[in-house]
Amino acid sequence: MKRDWHPEEFRKLVVLGESTAAGGWSTRPERCWASILAALINDLQAEPVVLVNSAIGGNVVSARSAHYVESGRPAALERLDKHVIAHRPDLLVIAYGLNDSRAGTPVELFAEEMTNIVRQVRLHVQPLMVLVGPYYVIDFARGAPIWSNGSLELLHQFNQATVAVAAKEDCLYADVLTASGGADWMVHYDGVHQNDLGHRVIANCIFEVLAQNCSGLARHTREIERTAPRWRDESALKADYGVVSTKAPFFP
Repeated sequence: MKRDWHPEEFRKLVVLGESTAAGGWSTRPERCWASILAALINDLQAEPVVLVNSAIGGNVVSARSAHYVESGRPAALERLDKHVIAHRPDLLVIAYGLNDSRAGTPVELFAEEMTNIVRQVRLHVQPLMVLVGPYYVIDFARGAPIWSNGSLELLHQFNQATVAVAAKEDCLYADVLTASGGADWMVHYDGVHQNDLGHRVIANCIFEVLAQNCSGLARHTREIERTAPRWRDESALKADYGVVSTKAPFFP
């Protein structure tokens, strides 16, 4: 039988990640993929999930990452206590790889530190974790020199490293790099961040993974579907062809 990763509705969603997860550069807060993901979940649940967006622009996974000092920000591993564990999430989405690949962090080190993040979280809380691979980028020379070491080939390597960590550590995985379909028009004019369309695709990709693996998202609709009012009226369409029925409508 298919594994059900989460049979209950989600109560608190924490997003830990980089600048695109933080919202850059969506045109409005509600167009950030984290906000869209929460809205998609809430559309199906009886009770809304609480979103805590703990993403920070320019973030890397650990103090061992390339150009960690120059980034001027605490790394993901340093932020776990205050920005993840303290919130007691039952759903944690972790989105890293873009900055580490652009900064020159070795893929093996990235995978090791992503593994450490997952294990450190589980010492304190037991959320369902979704690891998100890096986003599609078209300009690898944009920004400060410390962020100019990436390439599309390297992004795919970091993506595969994320796949491996998710499989080894029993996490779900969302392939947002493939979901973009290589469409340049999903990228912001800065060539690095996602635009509103890209944010939408990322949110849909993560939500699809949750929907395929978590029956809790279907809990509310399965409770109400037998008694929900029938809203379809095809009488006008049938009348176009002279079809008249006196029988009670049947809604398959």
